[in-house]
Amino acid sequence: MTATIALTPFARRNWEPGTSGTRIEGITPETLVARCNAAMADGAGLVDGYAPFCKHLFVPNDTPTRCGFAPVTEANRARLVSGYEARREGELAVLGRWFEGVEAPRAAWLDVILYSHAQLLREAADFPDDVPDCDWGIVSILGTLEPSEPPMPPITQLRNALGPAEGGSGVPIDRAAYDRAVAFWQAHAAVR
Repeated sequence: MTATIALTPFARRNWEPGTSGTRIEGITPETLVARCNAAMADGAGLVDGYAPFCKHLFVPNDTPTRCGFAPVTEANRARLVSGYEARREGELAVLGRWFEGVEAPRAAWLDVILYSHAQLLREAADFPDDVPDCDWGIVSILGTLEPSEPPMPPITQLRNALGPAEGGSGVPIDRAAYDRAVAFWQAHAAVR
C-alpha cells in the first residue's frame, strides 16, 4: 500500500505573501499534494531527514517557484534584514535574517518535508484537529537547485531542541549538523 500524503495547516504558509523562505507559485496546495501522492505511487523514494519521523520527497519543479534562499554577496549584503519572528501563534519569537528585494534563482526541485502522522499528533497536543488523516504530513516545502536538503537553519535546530511546547520537535541538537548549518547559513539567507 502506498503511503498517503496530506498538507498540514502549518505548511500553508508556503503560499502566503511575505513568507520568509520558499513561497510556492503557480500550483495550488491540492495540486502539489496530488503530485506528491502520484510520485509515491510511481515509486519515488523518501529520503531520511534529521530524525526517524522526518522524510523528504524531492519533486521536480515545473512552476515559477524560486529557491527559498540566496547567497550573501557584497552586492546584496545591504538588503539583509533581521528581526524577531514567531512562525505561528504560541511559538517563541526568535531572531531571523532574510533578504528583502533580492530575487532567488528559480528552483529546479521542491523539497517536500514530511513528518509521520505520529509526530504530527505529538506536536499538535494543543490543536489535534490540525492533524490531517494521512501517513505523512507536509510540514514545509523548500525550493532547491539540487534534489538534496539544504542544512536546517541553526535557529530551527535550536527551536526543535526546545520541544513541542515551544514549536519544536524535541530532537536534540546534533553538533556536526549544527556546525554545517552555521557554515551554510553564514553564506546564505532566506528570501522574502
